[in-house]
Amino acid sequence: MRPSLFAHDYAFDPSYQMDLAQLLAIDAPLPPPGFAEFWRQRHAAALTLSPRPRITRAALQSPHHVVYDLRFVSTDAVDIGGWLLLPKDAPVRRAIIFGHGYGGCELPEDLLEIEDAVLLYPCFRGIGRSPRPGVSPDPQHHVLHRIQDLQHYVIGGCVEDLWLAVSALLELFPEVAGRVAYSGISFGGGIGALAVPWDARVGSLHLHVPTFGHQALRLTLPSSGSAESVRDFQRHHDFHVMDTLSYYDAAVAARHLRIPVLVAAALFDPVVAPPGQFAIFNAIDKSLKRLFVLQAGHFEYADQAQELRQMHREVVHFFMQA
Repeated sequence: MRPSLFAHDYAFDPSYQMDLAQLLAIDAPLPPPGFAEFWRQRHAAALTLSPRPRITRAALQSPHHVVYDLRFVSTDAVDIGGWLLLPKDAPVRRAIIFGHGYGGCELPEDLLEIEDAVLLYPCFRGIGRSPRPGVSPDPQHHVLHRIQDLQHYVIGGCVEDLWLAVSALLELFPEVAGRVAYSGISFGGGIGALAVPWDARVGSLHLHVPTFGHQALRLTLPSSGSAESVRDFQRHHDFHVMDTLSYYDAAVAARHLRIPVLVAAALFDPVVAPPGQFAIFNAIDKSLKRLFVLQAGHFEYADQAQELRQMHREVVHFFMQA
């Protein structure tokens, strides 16, 4: 057995005994019947809605941005909260929407240094500033909310939240049309991979240790993340979760991406299994994608700060060139 990349206390190996060459050989699964039409119809319906964005000056301070509290309306009349950051010293020429992880929705301190970009940080439904009655913010429960209902599974609602975030952004700043990017980490990365292929308003994409890739494979891999609660649900219920999850597979959706994509995927990750991350990357057309390999995700290690700084520099360059 190959030794683990890092010393750890997990009952499983977060590298899953796979090296980079093996991870790069993982194929995305084939789509279920009507996969593309399922998402295109939802996207078309979402674009008929007005998000009615509202911004008010926030108490938070930022050296290079004016910070606003943000609210807009998503599908099912869900009220979405978050933040909008407006550059102080440069005219707005572009926009970046950020998707948070399952660890929570907080305004990060390490903002991307793109001086002419307005930054939008929405909280997906049920999480952070977007509480939803009956939807738990706990990742282990959130990921299961209405999983037995293909049309109303909470992950689909979160995808719609992203589409309506783009609509809200363009209502507030119509001048950024054609220069909108999305950057999502972990949960937010998976949502981005599911949402962006159908939305031509987003022109470039960064996915950082994205989840929801190759759902059938994820169900075979132990982890300490939300996927483990799905595995546990499957063990204790007769409902076959793949009846729903096959339509919420970020690797299948990634086959439909037609824009530049930078994926930061990890070789070792106890929360989001690397095989799923790389399945997403592998599914993207080779002429469109770039890979940044991380030693680990969701795990502290000696070179982490330096590696993330390098990744952030590459993301800034990537978005500036897109």
